[in-house]
Amino acid sequence: MKKSDFRFELPPGLIAQQPLPQRSDSRMLVLESGGGWRDSGIRALPQELRAGDLLVFNDTRVIPARLPARKETGGTAEILIERITGGHEALAQLGVSKKPAAGSALLLADGSRVRVLGREDAFFRLRFESVEPLEKLLARLGRMPLPPYIRRAAQPQDAERYQTVYARVPGAVAAPTAGLHFDAPLLDALAACGVRFGQLTLHVGAGTFQPVRGEALEQHRMHREWINVGAPLVRQIRDTRAAGGRVVAVGTTVVRALESAAPRGVLAPFAGETDIFILPGYRFTQIDGLLTNFHLPESTLLMLVAALAGREHVLAAYRHAVQARYRFFSYGDAMLVWP
Repeated sequence: MKKSDFRFELPPGLIAQQPLPQRSDSRMLVLESGGGWRDSGIRALPQELRAGDLLVFNDTRVIPARLPARKETGGTAEILIERITGGHEALAQLGVSKKPAAGSALLLADGSRVRVLGREDAFFRLRFESVEPLEKLLARLGRMPLPPYIRRAAQPQDAERYQTVYARVPGAVAAPTAGLHFDAPLLDALAACGVRFGQLTLHVGAGTFQPVRGEALEQHRMHREWINVGAPLVRQIRDTRAAGGRVVAVGTTVVRALESAAPRGVLAPFAGETDIFILPGYRFTQIDGLLTNFHLPESTLLMLVAALAGREHVLAAYRHAVQARYRFFSYGDAMLVWP
């Protein structure tokens, strides 16, 4: 398959720039297993699921990973943390006019130095020469890392809205956006219908926004992300299946984590890194449905959805979503996908 096989036309005006007044105000397009689709809303999710179904959430928490900085020579710079690797060290992308050499330094707003240690592929290894741990420094100086297609600076409301209500484990630099639709009333309504909840962790990296550069998909290499699929969730999934329930992933990050933890089709507890790349032809073993947002043209996330529901079916549904003026990407609407 080629990258261009996943192209579609998206008017820029459909890219959501702000969250809706309420999380559960979002629309939801339901892709049915027998083909076709229905227009619905996220508040109808309890009616789409059954008692005994298991919703699996990604409980990662977005850190304020964007840091304004300047070069020692006076030029402006920006640091976007990819992953915290120690108390004072991280992998990061650097927004600078000229890439700095190892040993050089950047200055933060409080005057503290950030030493460039070297490079790892597209990222820089940095050491923060401050007394406080990096997580505390980010809480004090950092800004929420909104995606590049949101053409505005982060606002105070983003600190809460670009975060799921169940976020628990700090470490992501991008939100698992399918979870942004859930609020307390919707979770309560689902629980009242007998739907169960499970959690895993995948720390979404900034590499999630990197485009597929080559036309030949077999040459693309995914960025690595840290996951933790715990024993309690493994038991929940086993018990759900034994009782005839369905496992529904809330977001592509959950799909990637579960499939990575079951390399031979048998799910087991796993903590480590994944760079799994799911394309049409992939045989899913761990999920029965997926709630997801609408994704970028030619993106690896769109390819994953196409692997689950069929490329032609998904692209036709996307054309309908454009015509019906669904809102796209992180602050956009949802899609419930049955294989």
